[in-house]
Amino acid sequence: MEQELLKIFDEKHKQIGVETREEIHRLGLWHETFQCWFIGIHEGKQYVYLQLRSDLKKDYPGLLDITAAGHLLASETVFDGIREVKEELGIEVLFEELYSLGVIKYSVTTGKLVDNELAHVFLYDCALEWEQFTLQTEEVSGIVRVEISEFVKLWKNELKELEIFGFKVDEEGAKSSIHQVVGKTSFVPHDQSYYDEICKEMISFSLKNQLSS
Repeated sequence: MEQELLKIFDEKHKQIGVETREEIHRLGLWHETFQCWFIGIHEGKQYVYLQLRSDLKKDYPGLLDITAAGHLLASETVFDGIREVKEELGIEVLFEELYSLGVIKYSVTTGKLVDNELAHVFLYDCALEWEQFTLQTEEVSGIVRVEISEFVKLWKNELKELEIFGFKVDEEGAKSSIHQVVGKTSFVPHDQSYYDEICKEMISFSLKNQLSS
């Protein structure tokens, strides 16, 4: 996976070449990713779904993250990114069903990993039961949901912890329930400005849905 070839860009999103994922993260080169946040109503409340990254992952194992996400290969366009949803979660989604938030540019440095991303970010409005997920366990070990209002308060520093509910799958494929209280340290450390933008867009999208229903 570290030898996968990805397009590299300058800060104005102009392609300047192709490089391996390993070199991109070592040198801090700008590259494209596809990100899809699942949101939906459950028992009258607005939730966001989060993936629990597999303990086998090289980067950020066991942390909560975007519902489905991945790097766009050098041979791919943003439309091809929809494969990440099917591969990681086993959920069939059409690109036309996604709500685009455009490209969010952000940078995070964790140890030797310098992650400069041009993220094509989308929301997917859905009503899913846990049984509908089939996880790619080497990538994703669980799915949880949390109320959007609490998620937003956490990243605004109005809450220190929030409740997550969902399930995880062990190495033998056995499912077990998750009901925990977690804080920011349980999440992948995306840049604060990124979380600010995502929270703003989730609130806006949720309000539009409530007004139209």
